[in-house]
Amino acid sequence: MEKKTLTIPYEEYASIEELDAKDRALLEAAIAAVDGSYAPYSHFNVGAAVRLADGTVVKGANQENAAYPSGLCAERTAMFAASANHPGVPFESLAVVCSREGTLMPNPGSPCGACRQVMAQYEREAGRPMRIILGSGGPILVFEGVESLMPLIFNDL
Repeated sequence: MEKKTLTIPYEEYASIEELDAKDRALLEAAIAAVDGSYAPYSHFNVGAAVRLADGTVVKGANQENAAYPSGLCAERTAMFAASANHPGVPFESLAVVCSREGTLMPNPGSPCGACRQVMAQYEREAGRPMRIILGSGGPILVFEGVESLMPLIFNDL
């Protein structure tokens, strides 16, 4: 037996102002997407934005439903809308923010396992990792590829 360790590389920024212009614009789109959140049960509003390889930005927001778990996360809302409306255009990056009562959470939220698996599928189709930006009212975390968020992903190949 050999004991091994997984390492998760990422970048941490103190504020949105430290990001480059493309990442800042995508994170601002995710912040704007929070307005489309429908979360009357959890009051936990999430916004996401996907930038496609052609520069198009598609936003999504979490949608709750009284018949839980019929709702959908912001990340999948954005990714599915991007794929449906721009078929075949690879994803370049995804930004996610979480808010409560109109205020960004003090620390970044993290996509659920189902969202990470969908991200992995789109990465595989694109043949390259997706840049993932997790924003907040405080630090911002940036990952290069979903395997940094979910090592040992399910892969049907």
